[in-house]
Amino acid sequence: MTLTGIHLLLTCQCNYECDHCFVWGSPRQEATMTLARVRAILAQARELGTVEWIYFEGGEPFLFYTALLVGVREAARLGFRVGIVSNAYWATSEEDARECLAPFAGLVQDFSVSCDTFHGNDRAGGAPAHAEAAARALGIPVGVIRVARPEAPGVAPASGQLPIGQSAVMFRGRAAEKLAAEAPQRPWDTFTECPHEDLREPGRVHVDPLGNVHVCQGISAGNLFRDSLRRICGAYDADAHPVVGPLLRGGPAELVRSHGLAHGSGYADACHLCDAARRALRPRFPDALTPDALYGVFGEA
Repeated sequence: MTLTGIHLLLTCQCNYECDHCFVWGSPRQEATMTLARVRAILAQARELGTVEWIYFEGGEPFLFYTALLVGVREAARLGFRVGIVSNAYWATSEEDARECLAPFAGLVQDFSVSCDTFHGNDRAGGAPAHAEAAARALGIPVGVIRVARPEAPGVAPASGQLPIGQSAVMFRGRAAEKLAAEAPQRPWDTFTECPHEDLREPGRVHVDPLGNVHVCQGISAGNLFRDSLRRICGAYDADAHPVVGPLLRGGPAELVRSHGLAHGSGYADACHLCDAARRALRPRFPDALTPDALYGVFGEA
């Protein structure tokens, strides 16, 4: 596994509880990185030698402003390009947003703001607009992420992660529970590949507050607080992984078949079936399908 990007889930806590959230962000979540853990992850990323980008995400990373700012400064000092993803709840006016973002000017190369009905912030002139205007005034490259409702026509599917611009829902995490019923269902055995992630050679991973290294949110390749990121990348064998291997051989349908799982007749998309299969498999593969927080079990710090 050769990584060029690492996305730090700085916290699973969020001031919103959006129906489409991959990582079950919520005010009830507790898992959050300390500064010591942020620094340890950055040191391992630098040691790896191939990482170019560090992203700070959540949950909502601005809830823990000190850890975010110090982490961004440290990442920039180490020579990484830096990105942040936020819902901009803090941008109560353009002036307030400029004050909040000013310390990041010159350090951040990609600032992404969520703005859609899921966040309740899609109205003109609201917090995302303030944040976008402030970022532009400060010379911080900025873009807006919009996720469409499941019934919206003509929306491009996302690939790997939600891109800038309007994207379709991926029915994993909370979306599998809250939104999948709103979408047309297809036969379970038609989902024969993973359409979103390069699971054999992932170029980027997410690291949660507990140190789990995710090739897709909720699918862990190891824990960098128990082993080094270098060793995790070197030892990653996609075909031998109990979840990734079947997904590569035949998508979520093969994950169901190879482990003899019960299933329904139809699902909204490949993520929906995969999410259901992974939930059933968690007792068998607790180290690979972790942490609890990314499966909607709150209280894990």
